[in-house]
Amino acid sequence: MERRLNVSWDDPLAAFEEGKRLAPLEYLRAIRDGRLPAPPIARLLDFRLTVADPGIAVFEITPGEQHYNPIGVVHGGVAFTLLDSAMSCAVQSLLPAGGLSTTLEIKANLVRAITLATGPLRATGRIVHLGSRTGTAEGRLEDAVGKLYAHATTTCLILS
Repeated sequence: MERRLNVSWDDPLAAFEEGKRLAPLEYLRAIRDGRLPAPPIARLLDFRLTVADPGIAVFEITPGEQHYNPIGVVHGGVAFTLLDSAMSCAVQSLLPAGGLSTTLEIKANLVRAITLATGPLRATGRIVHLGSRTGTAEGRLEDAVGKLYAHATTTCLILS
């Protein structure tokens, strides 16, 4: 039986322009609270920002069939995307108004397979260091009872 997935999104550049008027933490909170639309990648993979605090960001997802790879488990790229989002937003949350950053490097370890039976997952990113040119963060992808599925570290380049 064929399955279908319909995805819609708002203009990401319009949301970015509106968000430039806010401090980065307030921008993240506006997305979390639905005052600004989630970016297209979040709509495509069906994950959401649930926590945006200084130095901490949490994204949640419930794995679905659309996330599966050819060997019958959720593709590792889904875990990497969630961890990258959580860690980079943890860095972003501490930048001053007008500040931007981007992922420079990421290292992730998948420690167990993710399937439909896994249930909801939380990717938590926490700042480790924020300098003038780079920021580092660590991340954990866990299920509802705290079982670890992946962990990661990142370095983000501070652009402004």
